[in-house]
Amino acid sequence: MKPTLFISDLHLSATRPAMVAAFGQFCAGPARDAAQLYVLGDLFDTWIGDEQLRDPMAAGVAAALAGVAAAGTGVGVMRGNRDLLLGARFAQAAGATLLPDAVVADIAGRPTLLLHGDTLCTDDLAYQEFRAKVRDPVRQRRFLALPYLARRALVALIRIKSRRATARKSETIMDVNADAVAAAFAQHRVDRMIHGHTHRPARHAVAGLGRDAERWVLPDWYDAGGYLAVDASGARMHAVAAPASPRGRG
Repeated sequence: MKPTLFISDLHLSATRPAMVAAFGQFCAGPARDAAQLYVLGDLFDTWIGDEQLRDPMAAGVAAALAGVAAAGTGVGVMRGNRDLLLGARFAQAAGATLLPDAVVADIAGRPTLLLHGDTLCTDDLAYQEFRAKVRDPVRQRRFLALPYLARRALVALIRIKSRRATARKSETIMDVNADAVAAAFAQHRVDRMIHGHTHRPARHAVAGLGRDAERWVLPDWYDAGGYLAVDASGARMHAVAAPASPRGRG
């Protein structure tokens, strides 16, 4: 049985070419031997519209995913907080299916809730307010109607403000809220969850749900990359090449 693979929070950017190359190697190797690849948000550090496919780095990432799809691996991409404007043109170029914010998928015979993870961080009220604004379809249409260079400048300004705000927040506020996690398990009636966003890779046992309920948090791709592989024998984290790179938060 081929495994299902999960990655998140790669934050790929032309400023980090070594990690972009590592992603290419991942797509040329393990991803092509999988039954399904799920990208659970923040594949890119920023995405300001599908015109970004004109950028060689972005086009190369899409081509790498298209190669995975051509090899027979299903590719599902979930939008994260950094690349929430991924659209149909990107999906077509990548041979991928764009996924909704929450998906319950049968993973090795076990219903599993897949999320980016930011909706679980309910203690961060300022972020949740910002998230609601930028996910508003009307605001998105207005943003995408701006000239490409204006969008790029606006996003750069937003990122500066975001980094300043993040630096003032406690680590606890930026992690998941236990009640939000419990509510997600109950709403979707599953006993396994996989997500990213918090950049705190781990397996968490979840009490009160039975059947060895668990929550897997995926690694980011800053200091080192990694992916989760799930098959009939269980779930295992795997590392990928770890080129030196300044660490950030997302």
